[in-house]
Amino acid sequence: MASQAVITVQPQFSVARQPGQWQTGLLDCCSDCGVCLCGTFCFFCLSCQVAGDMNECCLCGSSVAMRTLYRTKYNIPGSILGDFCSMWWCSPCALCQLKRDIKQRREMGIF
Repeated sequence: MASQAVITVQPQFSVARQPGQWQTGLLDCCSDCGVCLCGTFCFFCLSCQVAGDMNECCLCGSSVAMRTLYRTKYNIPGSILGDFCSMWWCSPCALCQLKRDIKQRREMGIF
């Protein structure tokens, strides 16, 4: 009798993830005035909203780690250094960008 080959490893298929992008720019605050006003006058409220959207602790909403996590999840090009610089020098703008992006991805059904 002929022996049959035994398969010990299943074939693997990998799907290349397409690079993502931010839905709005860092300085596009006027594209959503409600988010912009909240980020300007109640930064910590917006920070808690972002953290809640991402199922994280309220204190983490405006952190570099949160921005990096989001960027990684949606395959948005960038670096931790870039995230740090955005959060350090433009915290309200960076947080507003994150919130706008979450809102738009939620509307598209991909958040």
